[in-house]
Amino acid sequence: MLIWFLPVFLVLIMIGLPIVFALLAAPGALLILNGQERDLSVLYRNLYNGMDSFPLMALPFFMLAGEIMNRGGITTRLVEFSQAFMGHLRGGLAHVNILSSILFAGLSGSAVADTSALGSTLIPAMEKNGYSRKFAAAVTAASSVIGPIIPPSGIMIIYAYVMGESVAALFLAGIVPGVLVGVGLMVMVRLLADRYDLPKAERIVSKNQTITPLESVVSWVLLRINIAGLLYAFSGLVTTFLPTAPSNWMIFIITLPIAHVIVKAIKARVSNDFRLICKKAVAPLQTPIIILGGILIGVFTPTEASAIAVAYALIISFFVLRSMNMRDLIEVLTKSALATSAVLLLVGAAVAFKTVVSLSYAPQILTEMILGLSENPLILLFLINILLFVVGMFLDAGPAIIILGPILGPIFEELGVHPVHFAIIMSVNLTVGLATPPMGLVLFVASTVSREKVETIAKAILPFLAVEVFVIFLITYVPAISMTVPYLTGFLGCGPDVGFSECISPTPIPN
Repeated sequence: MLIWFLPVFLVLIMIGLPIVFALLAAPGALLILNGQERDLSVLYRNLYNGMDSFPLMALPFFMLAGEIMNRGGITTRLVEFSQAFMGHLRGGLAHVNILSSILFAGLSGSAVADTSALGSTLIPAMEKNGYSRKFAAAVTAASSVIGPIIPPSGIMIIYAYVMGESVAALFLAGIVPGVLVGVGLMVMVRLLADRYDLPKAERIVSKNQTITPLESVVSWVLLRINIAGLLYAFSGLVTTFLPTAPSNWMIFIITLPIAHVIVKAIKARVSNDFRLICKKAVAPLQTPIIILGGILIGVFTPTEASAIAVAYALIISFFVLRSMNMRDLIEVLTKSALATSAVLLLVGAAVAFKTVVSLSYAPQILTEMILGLSENPLILLFLINILLFVVGMFLDAGPAIIILGPILGPIFEELGVHPVHFAIIMSVNLTVGLATPPMGLVLFVASTVSREKVETIAKAILPFLAVEVFVIFLITYVPAISMTVPYLTGFLGCGPDVGFSECISPTPIPN
């Protein structure tokens, strides 16, 4: 049935049927043609069962938190913060664009939201400062794919739900690849500086900065807690060599005054405007710290973390920054509800499709076909990367993961690829497809924001796509890039006495 499903599915999409209905109609029609009408009830019953999941609740909460932070004026603060740090480099605003995407990724987890929010601010600013419009749009589109890689990530929540993996493990595995994509894009900007005659280096620090007393106090406290937390994490390595280690609370209390001294030393070396720009970015940047920190220390699950993120975003936007009111909240809730309903319907339809496909033994047949090409996992990974890259050109990351994940994941797990590693390979590859012509969604968003033709942006983005493809293959063939962080934090399910190479096998040794 799978052989016939793809042509029927593509025809339905080409005539304009939404993907969610195509996912239901294609297998439904094939069931009828095969005389399996009684299985139709399984298809449509699983549409609801696919959405009725506690872990999947993280998706609407994270989308809502990102929308609140975006509406609360966070984008401008992140851009000013990035300008203060990266403006002194050649092609400074292009670097600012990329760094802002890295920071914004920890708030929204959406490439489209990144392109829309940052593009509307940075593309006009870049054009005003001497960048060509096509280059500014290309940098914005290319860097926006970092959004779904660095946690929180909507597509990783979908993958974890569909494939039964740990959301926390996928979140942690995406940190280094996401940063690596950002660094690679910055290197490419520097290499293109002469070709595009990018503006000379100039540090941009907005003058006459102001901050409310409440926000100043909140930032003062949070900044010292953050630095004390870093010192605490470092001290954990030191105390392991002591015969009797002090308690965790004692270590943290000791690090607080040290953090205060460090902040005071830095404050004495920078201007007042620079200091205020940094203080204004402290509160918004706590969102990813709260999410990952809470998950790492076991205070809450990823689903609970998403609800905490919404609560924090509301407190910051309403009471600290005072950048939102009740009218804004109603609009934000409406927009988030519509976006969430579309994604959840898609997930439900995909789970229903997965159930029907499993009845036809199609995954087993496809497994035999793929293994018949080669038994070398390195060669198969190369071929699958090419396949995913092509799929990403035409299909959005979410639907592609939902359709292909249950088919391809078990095959590579059988070949010795850890499921978390394959999840990152697939997620990053399909995310890059969002910026790939001819159907890359962020290309169209960047075109709308910049009023530049999609074809023009597609040509200018090619060097950046080359960097992202290189990173994909780097992630594929060097598992340590994505697997080290979840391994060190104990989220791969291995005991502390299990070595790294043994832990990242497809069947990890349990605790």
